[in-house]
Amino acid sequence: IRRLEESVVNRIAAGEVIQRPSSAVKELVENSLDAGASTVSVTVKDGGLKLIQVSDDGHGIRFEDLPILCERHTTSKLSAYEDLQTIKSMGFRGEALASMTYVGHVTVTTITEGQLHGYRVCYKDGVMENEPKPCAAVKGTQVMVENLFYNMVARRKTLQNSNDDYPKVVDFISRFAVHHINVNFSCRKHGANRADVHTSSRLDAIRNVYGASVVRDLIEIEVSDEDAGDAVFKMDGYISNANYVAKKITMILFINDRLVDCTSLKRAIEFVYSATLPQASKPFIYMSINLPSEHVDVNIHPTKKEVSLLNQERIIETIKNTIEEKLRNSNTTRIFQTQAVNSSALTQVYTQKDKGTDVKIASGMKSQKTPVSQMVRTDPRNPSGRLHTYWHGQSSNLEKKSDLVSVRNVVRSRRNPKDAGDLSSRHELLMEIDSHYHPGLLEVIKNCTYVGLADEIFALIQHNTHLYLVNVVNVSKELMYQQALCRFGNFNAIQLSEPAPLQELLLMALKDDELIGDENEEEKLEIAEVNSKILKENAEMINEYFSIHVDQDGNLTRLPVVLDQYTPDMDRLPEFVLTMGNDVTWDDEKECFRTTAAAIGNFYALHPPILPNPSGSGVQFYKKDIDHELLAEAETAWSQREWTIQHVLFPSMRLFLKPPKSMATDGTFVQIASLEKLYKIFERC
Repeated sequence: IRRLEESVVNRIAAGEVIQRPSSAVKELVENSLDAGASTVSVTVKDGGLKLIQVSDDGHGIRFEDLPILCERHTTSKLSAYEDLQTIKSMGFRGEALASMTYVGHVTVTTITEGQLHGYRVCYKDGVMENEPKPCAAVKGTQVMVENLFYNMVARRKTLQNSNDDYPKVVDFISRFAVHHINVNFSCRKHGANRADVHTSSRLDAIRNVYGASVVRDLIEIEVSDEDAGDAVFKMDGYISNANYVAKKITMILFINDRLVDCTSLKRAIEFVYSATLPQASKPFIYMSINLPSEHVDVNIHPTKKEVSLLNQERIIETIKNTIEEKLRNSNTTRIFQTQAVNSSALTQVYTQKDKGTDVKIASGMKSQKTPVSQMVRTDPRNPSGRLHTYWHGQSSNLEKKSDLVSVRNVVRSRRNPKDAGDLSSRHELLMEIDSHYHPGLLEVIKNCTYVGLADEIFALIQHNTHLYLVNVVNVSKELMYQQALCRFGNFNAIQLSEPAPLQELLLMALKDDELIGDENEEEKLEIAEVNSKILKENAEMINEYFSIHVDQDGNLTRLPVVLDQYTPDMDRLPEFVLTMGNDVTWDDEKECFRTTAAAIGNFYALHPPILPNPSGSGVQFYKKDIDHELLAEAETAWSQREWTIQHVLFPSMRLFLKPPKSMATDGTFVQIASLEKLYKIFERC
């Protein structure tokens, strides 16, 4: 083992602190802010390899401090380790300027207040190359770094071969400009007359750097948690709303005025936005968090890029919930820019010849041709836009049935309610549905066009010029729940071909229950007996209100008709009976009705069949050992489900479903395309 020479140690450390030209710019700008500057100017040449010049109007450097200015671990910002607990300045290690002198040629020009002239001095390897020379100077300090990485051949070649580092410099300065609204920043390439960053206010900075469209879609956000004991903090900033679309997330995060990254906070925010923005779209975030200095550990990263927070999980959860609430309130509408109509073209008289006859048409308004980007291709009566049009092969006979017949049968099923419908608890549940529906989604459902199935769970629908993915299981479950309450006490019945013993059904369901092992047969039998007894005791009530008939011998004989032309998947009947026994709250009337309707909704929902899809992801299952009967059964089940979704579920949804507000944020409805935005992309291509 050898002790390295100090020059080698210093050069290795310098390469870690100053990783690239933008790192040097960040350190110098932070020094300017620590010096109380109100103006910071940055000039860069050849991406920072030839020249980096940072000028400020701060308080300057004293003449007595110049000899040790660029020595390692010399600083004016702390004197004892305990000072780190309350540090408010950006820098504190005294490494940045020293590191620059080991990998570049550094020249410092400075003047302090009250001095008649300034001083200029050059540094190399942490020490002055000559005595400070008096010179003319303006208030503040100018640091010039030339020939960066001149003595690190591999690093310099890597940076020369890569893209210019100047965009990273602009990005850093832009982030500082957005946050420090009392400081004027400018950044330009050497020799350029116009600065690439020059701002004076927060929104101006965002507008000039990131574009006016970003500012238009921003929401102001504030969080204050001063009564949370150890988790006291304040946060303010701007976040993008549901109309903002970008391919890459832009997150500007300052913690106690320090520009940092926080991966866990970024991941939490992206998760919140994933339920609001279309897939592959990312948000814009500017956030300033202020905490007590003793709650922030700033000494965990070589370049001070990251910090550690006390009670970080609780703070992130509070911020995440606030953003989620803001987005939920702003997600009721989507905004599209419109173009004003030319008024000079509104009045026109023209002549048209048709079949040899002169026809004069005079109109107060000329008919406006719909722009191609806003044309709606299909309507519910025209099947030409559905996916089936583009599929080849033998079509199912089920698809030949008319939508109109289905709709008429559903309408006929609405009849005058009996006395059972007058129960106040049932009316309260219906009022909850009426008071919590989402008007925007209701408009989409009532006027949508069914396109086809996207996969085993999602269907595609079109509304005006927008394309949506709809979770078939979720919407069918909610529709069945609402219909169970609407048809309360007034169901038609499905007569089972053979009575089904409750205890056998319960044992079948318990056999599939992973929580109870196969060895616990006595426990399963006991559970089945208890649940069977509960259902027999409440048989009169569930028969009267929900048309679920259990005879005196404990056999299930009838089930309700929740939607006409639809029979639930009987493979899920054991699970339904177990849910009725376990999950229904029998001792409270309102909760009893709610949980029973929820159990019916889950049973009648259009879940994927238990057999794997032979036309989809389950094709490998049938290739291993071909059972033609099993294959035919699977094909029938999947085609029956597809026909039911198109001809029963969606017509019934248009008539009856009142989508709850939660469906706008839980991924049940996801907008995946907008014709206007697609045309913008095509125009750019």
